[in-house]
Amino acid sequence: MNTTRRTGIELLLISVRPRLERAHSLRRAALNTALLFLCFSPASHAQAVDRSPTGRNLPTLTTARAAHSLTDEEARRAYPVHLQGVITYFDPDFGTGQPAIFIHDATGGVFIKMLCKLSCEAAGPLFVGALVEVRGVSAPGGFGPVVGNPQIRVLGRASLPARPPRVSYAKLRTGDEDAQWVEVEGSVHHVIEYANSVTLRLEMPDGPIDVTMIKTPGATYSDLIDAQVRIHANAAPTTNTDGQMIGVHLQSPNISALQVVEPAPKDPFAHSPIPIDRLLSREHFSTPFHRIHLQGNVTLQWPGSLLCIRDATRGICAQTSQATPVVVGNMVDVAGFVESDNTAPVITDAVFRSIRKNRLVAPQLVTASKILGGGFSSELIQIDGQLIGYDLTSSDATLQLSSGDTLFPVILPKSLAGSNVRAWGPGSRLRVTGICSVVIDAQNNVRAGVAETKSFRVLMRSPADVTILEQPSWWTPAHALILLGLALTTTLCVLVWVAILRRRVELQANQLRQSEEVFRHLAQHDSLTGLGSRAVLRDRLNEAMENVRRHQKGLALFMVDVDKFKEINDTFGHQAGDEVLCVTAQRLLEGVRASDTVVRLGGDEFVVLLPELRDAHAVELVAATLVSSLSRPIRFAGTEVPVSVSVGIDAVFRGETDAETLMKHADAALYRAKNRGRNCFQVFAAGCDEDTIEKVREQGDKEPGAPMD
Repeated sequence: MNTTRRTGIELLLISVRPRLERAHSLRRAALNTALLFLCFSPASHAQAVDRSPTGRNLPTLTTARAAHSLTDEEARRAYPVHLQGVITYFDPDFGTGQPAIFIHDATGGVFIKMLCKLSCEAAGPLFVGALVEVRGVSAPGGFGPVVGNPQIRVLGRASLPARPPRVSYAKLRTGDEDAQWVEVEGSVHHVIEYANSVTLRLEMPDGPIDVTMIKTPGATYSDLIDAQVRIHANAAPTTNTDGQMIGVHLQSPNISALQVVEPAPKDPFAHSPIPIDRLLSREHFSTPFHRIHLQGNVTLQWPGSLLCIRDATRGICAQTSQATPVVVGNMVDVAGFVESDNTAPVITDAVFRSIRKNRLVAPQLVTASKILGGGFSSELIQIDGQLIGYDLTSSDATLQLSSGDTLFPVILPKSLAGSNVRAWGPGSRLRVTGICSVVIDAQNNVRAGVAETKSFRVLMRSPADVTILEQPSWWTPAHALILLGLALTTTLCVLVWVAILRRRVELQANQLRQSEEVFRHLAQHDSLTGLGSRAVLRDRLNEAMENVRRHQKGLALFMVDVDKFKEINDTFGHQAGDEVLCVTAQRLLEGVRASDTVVRLGGDEFVVLLPELRDAHAVELVAATLVSSLSRPIRFAGTEVPVSVSVGIDAVFRGETDAETLMKHADAALYRAKNRGRNCFQVFAAGCDEDTIEKVREQGDKEPGAPMD
C-alpha cells in the first residue's frame, strides 16, 4: 500500500513538474519585463535634483536622449546622469586602449566614455544585451555629448531594440542620428578582417559606408560579398581633432545584428558577360551595386594586385587579391564591382577564372598627345620616349620618360622587375609596351560635362616590355667644353665645327633645363635607405596642403620612430642598427600606397605622408597596419633583433594649416605614443602640445607609460 501511494505521488510530481517549470519560466520572464518596464517606462524618466561635481545643484538626467541632447557648453557643466538601458555595442579594446560602449533606452542612445579597461573590469562582465544601470556625468564627446566617469551595474539581460528606424547615407551624414540605434540596407562590396573585429564596406543606394562589428568565432564573412543585407547598428561620426564631423560609420554588435535579405550568387559568373564599353551606360547603370560579369583576353597581370583584360570593344583593369597565375592572351571570366573616381571605370574586389587559351592582344602604337586626347584608358599601347631617370622614392620600379612636352611615369612592381630594371641609362630613347592608366581632370568634367584626360602612366608586365631604340648620346657639356678648348688652339676649320657643336649643346641644355626638377628630385634621397630627404617631404607636403585648401582632399602625416634604437645599436652593433633602418624603410614602403611619400628625417626617425584622403577612418587602419607590420623581429647575422615602432599622427581634411604645425602635432602625438608604452600609434588631439612634449622628455628616464606630473 505504501508502495502504491509512493508511486502515485511520483506520478503526480512527474505530471506537475512541467507546469512548475513553465511557471518558473513565466516568473523569470515577468521579472525581465518588469526590469525593462523600469528601464523604458516614462515614469522612470522624471528628473531628480542632484549636486554636480562643480558644487551647483543641477537636475539629474535620466534618459539617453536628455544626456545626448545637451550642447557642448551644457555637457561641460557635468550634469549628473542616472539611466537604465541595454548595451547595443561593446568593444573592450577600441584600438585606443579605451572600451567602447553604446547604451540604448526607450528615448534613444548615448555613448558611455570609459577611461580605461579597469573601469569595465570594476563594472563586472559587460556584454551586448546586458540590461545595466549607469551613473555618471555629462561630458562633451568627439561630436556629441557622452556620459563620462560612469559607474555601471549589470541588472540582467534584455533584448536589443526591435524595429529601429531605417536611415539613408544622406541622413547619417547630417549627424542627427549620432549614437542612435538604426537600420541600414545595402550590398556588401568589401570585407576586411582583423584579429577581433570585421569591417564591411556597405554600398547603400545613396553612398558607401563602413560597418564595424566584433568578430564572431566560426563565422565566414567572405560569403557576404555581393549579398544584400540589413544591419542594425549604432551610428558613429568620424571627426577631426576640432570635433567636426568629416564622415560617418556604423558600429554593429556582431553578426547576429546582420540579416541577409538576398544572398550572394553562388556562381558570380552565372550571368551573361557585359560588353566592357557598355559599363555604366544607361542600360547597365544599376550594376555598380552588384557584381558584374566581364569576359576578355588578359593583357596584364600583377599577381594579387591587378588584372587587365580586353574584349572586342575595349579594355579595363580589375583590382584583385587573387594571385592565381594566368597567361597573357588567355580568355578569362572576371566578376567584381564597377567604380569610377576621376578615372575610367575600374573593377574592384574582383575574382576571375581562366576559360581557355586564346590569341594575344596587339598593342597600339600611340603618342602622348594622342593619349591625352582620350580613348586609350586601360588599353594595351606602345609609346616612345626618352628616359629622364628613376623615381627612387616609389615602392615600385618607376621610370620617368618624356615625350615632347609631356612627362609620364612607367611603372613595374619590384616583384616583377628583376635585375634588368636599371639596364637602361638616362638619355636612352625607349619604346615601352604596357597598359595605359589615365587620370581625369575633375574640374573640367564639372564644367564641360565630358571627361578629359589630365595625365597618364604606363603599367608594364615585365622588363621585356622595354625596347631600346637609341643609346644615350656621348655628347655632354663636359665633352663639349674639352672639344671647344682644342678647337680654339688649332685651326679655323675647327672653329666652324665648334659653332655647330655649340648649337647642339644649346639644344641639349634646353632639354636639361626642362628636366631640371626631375634630376633634382632624383638626387635628393637618403644614401642608406634610398628614401626621400627633407627636401622631398617639403615639396610633397606643400602640394598635399594645397590640395586640402583647394580640393578639400585630406592628408595625414605619420611620424615614425624606432623604439629603443640606441639599445639595438648597443646590444647588436651598428651594422645591425643599419639593417633595422633599411628593413623598416622597406616595410614602410610596402605598407602604403604608391602615391604616398616615405622619407627619413635622420637617425631612426621616418615620416610618412598620405595625401588625397577621403576617409579619416582609414588613417587609423593604416596606422594600425604599419605598427603591426613594423613590429616584427628582423634577422641579422643569424639572430632575431626585436623591433617595434611608435607612431604619431596628425590629419587634416579641411581648413588652413602649415607644414610646421603638422610636423609639431605629429611630433607631439609621437611623444604621447612613447609615453603610453611604445609599440602603438597616437592621433594628435587637443592638449598634446609643446608643454606635453617637454614633460615627456623630462621624464624620458622613467618606465614607459609612467604617469606624467
